[in-house]
Amino acid sequence: MDSKAAANNKPHAVCIPAPAQSHIKAMLKFSKLLHHRGFHITFVNTEFNHNRFLKSLGSNSLDGLPDFRFETIPDGLSPDSNQDATQDTSLASDAISKNLLPPFRDLLIKLNDAAISINNVSPPVTCIFSDGFMPFTITAADEIGLPLVLFFPISAGSFMGYKQYPTLVEKGIAPLKDESCLTNGFLDKVIDWIPGMKDIRLRDLPANFRTTNPNDSVFKLSLESVERVDKASAVVVHTFETLEPDVLTALSSMLPLVYAIGPLQLLLNHLPKDPLNDMGYSLWREETECLEWLNSKPPNSVVYVNFGSIAVMTPEHLVEFAWGLANSKLPFFWVIRPDLVVGESAILSAEFVAETKDRGLIASWCPQEQVLSHPSVGGFLTHSGWNSVVESLCAGVPMLCWPFFADQQTNTWCACNEWDIGMEISNDVKRVEVEKLVRELMEGEKGKKMKIKVMQWKKLAEESTSPNGSSSTNLDNLVNNVLLRNSFG
Repeated sequence: MDSKAAANNKPHAVCIPAPAQSHIKAMLKFSKLLHHRGFHITFVNTEFNHNRFLKSLGSNSLDGLPDFRFETIPDGLSPDSNQDATQDTSLASDAISKNLLPPFRDLLIKLNDAAISINNVSPPVTCIFSDGFMPFTITAADEIGLPLVLFFPISAGSFMGYKQYPTLVEKGIAPLKDESCLTNGFLDKVIDWIPGMKDIRLRDLPANFRTTNPNDSVFKLSLESVERVDKASAVVVHTFETLEPDVLTALSSMLPLVYAIGPLQLLLNHLPKDPLNDMGYSLWREETECLEWLNSKPPNSVVYVNFGSIAVMTPEHLVEFAWGLANSKLPFFWVIRPDLVVGESAILSAEFVAETKDRGLIASWCPQEQVLSHPSVGGFLTHSGWNSVVESLCAGVPMLCWPFFADQQTNTWCACNEWDIGMEISNDVKRVEVEKLVRELMEGEKGKKMKIKVMQWKKLAEESTSPNGSSSTNLDNLVNNVLLRNSFG
């Protein structure tokens, strides 16, 4: 068979993440796994994020391979002049709901037309692998007659939390009656109807329902995503079976096919060297100078601080975190994005800089997985985004959790109550609490117990991604029983 015929005989997965850093990173990792299994990959970003990648990783960074290509679709939003700022979540949600279906449909038709042309070596599209928060892809797959797998790059517990949104609406809980529900103890109500999640409170569910506006774009998109999820051929959740057995069992009784496949990086670590291995995931340029600084510190001595790609805080919160870290007298490495503080640049006082100059390092972005895996890092102060939680668990690093929005509340609840690898910082940050918890994390009895526990979870994660582990087996079954069977069966 000549190379062109072989290329056209490949299964062809179109992979499309939600337009946010964490979703793109997880989808790229999954796409690499599918590529290794013999799939031709077309990876679809919005034009806005595609341009941010080119800026952070270099103009040739998305050239791809003949069988791993990048395409773009417009999001219909006016271009933001600040390419370093995260796109507004509400605007992005609105764009997903209103603008992305026509250009995505056109792209699928273009790819199939190209496959028919005489000179093209790319095969026709055989399946769509879509972020679960992009429900318009269900419509496109249905129109063109393609199997669709929905990928939720979150925990099974968070997915189960989102699955309760229709029930919250039925019970009159969501949207909230008025703003007082956020402060009057209403969110402390314990919910007893969620399978596999005992003693969880309303405040521990994914926070997108915390609005008084029934037309809130983030809430509406979350609701539509879970209401249509049963239309997919299968659902993939970025977790592993021994981490969330009860919730996964419950989800499997609610949906036709649910696959727990993760941690993705540990699965990738088993693959042979590949030209795609060096492809980056970051929308910001990663500063690697921090690794040399970490080399100069003793094992398990440094607190790593990073609130992710979307979380923002007030100037007052920034100051309280800063002095909590300073007063702990412990070494720390703190990533402060240019847009971390609402409405202004994050400026720390000269007094703070002088106080911490010998034991503190600040950067605007970093290669997080390398940092967490560094022997000198002993604890992680995090917003509890799911990528961060998984990366911390895989590195064997316990956490202090300050959740901001979306699934971060649920991740915090699981880390602190189910897995015993985290402690929560109260929403209204005070330096005394930050100092106390940082010291407990790094030097206290609770911190030592969390370290033992997270090392146990790390071992279980490694077992699940070994060649015969549950995540590896689930990936095999997804490929063979869903993606290939629907494509060629």
